[in-house]
Amino acid sequence: METADPTPHARSTDRDTAADGPPRSAPQLSLELLVHGVGGTTAQEMLGDPRVQLITGDDTAACYRRTDDADAEQRPDDYRGEPVREAYCWSNLTSGNGARALWLILVPFMVANLAHWMRPAAPSEHPAQRIYDLLVRILALTLTVLLAAAACEVALDLTAWQCAGTTVCAAGKSWMGFLSPDNSGWWSAPGRRLALASMVPLLVIGFLWGLSRRTWSAYESASPPPRLPGTSRDTPVAERTALSREGFWYGRRLVARLRAAHTTAGVLTVAAVLLAAAAKADGDGGHPVLAVTGRALTALVIVLAAATLIVVWRTARSEDAPDVASDHLVVRALPFASLAVLALTMLHIGWARPGARSHGPLPGADAFGGIAVFQGVLVLALAVTAWVLQRAARDDARTALRGMGGPAVALLACAVGGVLSGGVAQRFADWLDGGATPGQAHAPIPGPPVLLSWQASVIPALLVVVAAVAVLAAVRVVIVRNRVAKDVPGLYDPREQPDAGRTKRIAATIAGAGLTDSAPVLIAATSAVTLVLGAGAVIGAWLTGRAPGRATEGAPPVVHAAAETAESLGSWLMGAGVILLITMGRRAYRDHSARRTIGILWDVGTFWPRAAHPFAPPCYAERAVPDLTWRMATWTERFDGRLVLSGHSQGSVLAAAAVWQLDLVTRSRVALLTYGSPLERLYGRWFPAFFGPPALTGLHREMDDWRNLWRFTDPIGGPIRLTCEGGRRIDQGPLRDPLSFGRTLQNPLPAQILGHGDYQADPVFVTVRAELIARLSPDLPGQRPADASTEGRPDQGSSGRSSG
Repeated sequence: METADPTPHARSTDRDTAADGPPRSAPQLSLELLVHGVGGTTAQEMLGDPRVQLITGDDTAACYRRTDDADAEQRPDDYRGEPVREAYCWSNLTSGNGARALWLILVPFMVANLAHWMRPAAPSEHPAQRIYDLLVRILALTLTVLLAAAACEVALDLTAWQCAGTTVCAAGKSWMGFLSPDNSGWWSAPGRRLALASMVPLLVIGFLWGLSRRTWSAYESASPPPRLPGTSRDTPVAERTALSREGFWYGRRLVARLRAAHTTAGVLTVAAVLLAAAAKADGDGGHPVLAVTGRALTALVIVLAAATLIVVWRTARSEDAPDVASDHLVVRALPFASLAVLALTMLHIGWARPGARSHGPLPGADAFGGIAVFQGVLVLALAVTAWVLQRAARDDARTALRGMGGPAVALLACAVGGVLSGGVAQRFADWLDGGATPGQAHAPIPGPPVLLSWQASVIPALLVVVAAVAVLAAVRVVIVRNRVAKDVPGLYDPREQPDAGRTKRIAATIAGAGLTDSAPVLIAATSAVTLVLGAGAVIGAWLTGRAPGRATEGAPPVVHAAAETAESLGSWLMGAGVILLITMGRRAYRDHSARRTIGILWDVGTFWPRAAHPFAPPCYAERAVPDLTWRMATWTERFDGRLVLSGHSQGSVLAAAAVWQLDLVTRSRVALLTYGSPLERLYGRWFPAFFGPPALTGLHREMDDWRNLWRFTDPIGGPIRLTCEGGRRIDQGPLRDPLSFGRTLQNPLPAQILGHGDYQADPVFVTVRAELIARLSPDLPGQRPADASTEGRPDQGSSGRSSG
């Protein structure tokens, strides 16, 4: 790939002509700005030329042109009737370097953040909106507490308290020798062991803080361009969307405030665990001065925890304008105050307590049950709030799960967090006690809290439900395939020879693509079963106080065998999930192709700003949307040109979000071409408050034109389901796929089933694109729609590949 010469003259034609703009007599230029989709692609592939030049941007995200088109603004006569093609490449925002593979451990935080945006499309002034926001933010805070508690479970309870305090467990572990009471060393006291081990969860919290701050500086700092007055004034209230607000993609200060609160919560969790252990020791005939000191430190922890909740409660998004207000001193000081309290707590618990010893589980380990119950209550309250909002929603015909998508996803975030926490604790305990099984009578250490064993035991039952839904989905695919197969030959030239195998493959592809619309069924079933089984696990742990295998020792043999099998299998499944996540992260760190695959997950999951959890993977759209908005606004202003924004897949979502950010004057100069777009099929159904029919209608009303291409064989893209005011439909489709059914004179080999990619290969793409160019530039001899005689031949002026 060629890069621009660093000299001012050769750097970029845009900049050379910035002062004067185009000559008065120059023809009006048109620009086609291509935005690729999930997984990304190179500028060379998008532009169909190996020689490309960077026009504006950096190594993370940039706009490129063919080298021959770099100075197009100086040669407008050479581009009569065809646009200048430019590619915006943003894939490095999600899969650029190996460090992004570490984001896999942040999956629960990402899913909780999605729940914030899945609210029903009720009016923004509805009082339940703020309640919904608050509930999601508090639930996200409990996930941070759960992670800190899991780190404390591994480092403090299993390692420093149980194993280091047990001769049998510590034997053979040289790295633990200085902690063993048998050595009578300075670190052998239980309190000092805990104080030293508390550095592990503190490092975990520090790592998350550093990762969040690093991405915060790179992603949340892109400011939107200034607008002309009246950006949304003329838009009907029902068609306004938050995505058009000037501050929507600038959440820098909000993330900073939430980061301070979550860091404080994590540090206070470590301090609370230490204080619980100290309180147990001081309550058993300990020194009265230490007991008073412990109560004073506990009061400080409670005060700081209350301050943290107040910060989370008051930290709401400000979207009408970029949030540039400075944080209050109290907010900035919270993490440092919590660190000071933790340091005093470490000093307190490390104070000499003659005769103190560690036995049994660490005091306070049962807090996992309290966290699970509190999360369940929050999810139920969120469901009630979502139900209230759904009743006030403007349009709910196609909303996924009737507005319950947010609560369902929030519950899954808690479940994934519990599985990761339990899996790490279970596997670490297995490693510590050798061949024994943690929690069993013959084990040298008690092992993790029994709740984690109960949660592991319900995983096999949950997987049975998921498998049953998968089987039903497979049956549905077969039924739809057989029904569709009857109509497939009629879509093509009757002179082509029918082929039963070919027909079956096309019909199966169509049926498989339709499974996307059945995703709500799977999520609903999984969420409902997770809630019931999770409640059963908490009740079983609290009633018996023992792991499922030991709790059913007096039950019939079948029940006891089933409980032991579920406990063992669930424990290994938990561990396997954690190991799989680590393996995927390590492979992605070394392999760019694997990193790109993981990037596809983040393309969908991290489109939204970090409104609920600051430790979630960063929002790439907070860089990409301002990039596109700045490029469109500045180019149309400087060169008085017209622009076709061409977006594929997730690129179409970025394109729509960027158009919403334009002022009305610039928006009227822009036409939108989307293909393989999930705007309505995924985003409109799951995020109706932001991409519902009223919002998409308003988007089309305020821009020059919009066309959307889709196929039945596409599992991601679909129709927009809107009709223009003049009666013309936005949707152009469904397109034929494959382009030819059998072997013909023009296509001697079977044509490929394209599915989600290669929309540019369809002649309809060329026709629609030419119509948009001609509409944008009516004073120029634009390209005419292709007629029947030209179909099937490559279009010399068509854009290259922008599919992911």
